Amino acid sequence: MRHQPASVPPVTPAPELFTWEFATDPYPAYAWLREHAPVHRTALPSGVEAWLVTRYVDARQALADARLSKNPTHHAGPAHAKGKTGIPGERKAELMTHLLNIDPPDHTRLRRLVSKAFTPRRVAEFAPRVQELTDRLIDDFAAKGEADLIHDFAFPLPIYAICDLLGVPREDQDDFRDWAGMMLRHSKPGHSGGPRGGVGRAVKKIRSYLADLIHRKRADPGDDLISGLIRAGDHGEHLTENEAAAMAFIILFAGFETTVNLIGNGMFALLRHPGQRALLQRSLEAGETGLLATGVEELLRYDGPVELATWRYATEPLTLGGQRIATGDAVLVVLAAADRDPERFTDPDTLDLSRRDNQHLGYGHGIHYCLGAPLARVEGQTALATLLTRLPDVRLAGDPADLRWRGGLIMRGLRTLPVQFTPLSG
Repeated sequence: MRHQPASVPPVTPAPELFTWEFATDPYPAYAWLREHAPVHRTALPSGVEAWLVTRYVDARQALADARLSKNPTHHAGPAHAKGKTGIPGERKAELMTHLLNIDPPDHTRLRRLVSKAFTPRRVAEFAPRVQELTDRLIDDFAAKGEADLIHDFAFPLPIYAICDLLGVPREDQDDFRDWAGMMLRHSKPGHSGGPRGGVGRAVKKIRSYLADLIHRKRADPGDDLISGLIRAGDHGEHLTENEAAAMAFIILFAGFETTVNLIGNGMFALLRHPGQRALLQRSLEAGETGLLATGVEELLRYDGPVELATWRYATEPLTLGGQRIATGDAVLVVLAAADRDPERFTDPDTLDLSRRDNQHLGYGHGIHYCLGAPLARVEGQTALATLLTRLPDVRLAGDPADLRWRGGLIMRGLRTLPVQFTPLSG
């Protein structure tokens, strides 16, 4: 009998990256990359080439590898790629000296100064203010029976919280909300993004305001982060005014957009998983907090606010996931892919709010682990618990397929999240 050759299974074609369809649901593409090309060199929408790291084990290695520098001067790519961290206004020289762009020993020094604002004690002391802001924002729309949870809630909550932390006077905080919206091209529903050049103008306004605020705080310090940075600089830590302004800027930007996305993505996931949401609501009604804490960690893993970690650049040749990375190459760790790796997480595409073994990378790993993570967790837990308690029948208004995600390489978040609920009487 003539031998029949064994059939060869067809190779699934590589997915197309960075399309609108990909932005809506990137997880199937990331699953393909983890299996077929876990460390994958690709051209980004900007034309810059970078390595995408998608497996959990490789991601942890890359995030903690000192040979991968945060300093963009190590990049061997074209000039227009220099300084790309995913932060609006990052090419402004006066804003470049921040924690996302530097390595030790400068990183160690600046992180030590800022970390004093995020101690467990300071965060615990700040929790009642977060609850107050949360209730105030819900009060503003509770009687209407409908809201856009991004514009009306998830966006302003962390802005006001971070402004309080920095020491921005209450009467100036609405200006910060407007400027932050310009930076993200975030606008009211029914409007397009801000005018062209709005990002640059917003950065300029924030930079000018922070410079003036630092000057005022030096003359009249308070119990806030900017005053603390000034005191450190005045006591031999050698913190320049530009460094103080850059630190305030990065805390404002990184501290609020990640929390916007945590609340927005988290609430969207809960609304699409009614069984898990019901479990959490019953737990909250019983006065228990354990499921809320593990639940927020699961939401960070399942569809976290940061899709890709900020840029890294090889300072020497190295091997990562079997691929040889050359000196000067750009490396992007795909946190969203690593946190759905079946080699690390059981049933990774399943939302399980009670998941215990959950060492996700949603806030990074290594020396660049997110400094504001404790505050973001308090904001996320407070926001979600209060929404589900005060608006128990909250539901999506419309088809979830119609929702749009903000474009961008680093962050992952919804543009809008329209919901309906039974109106609350005053």
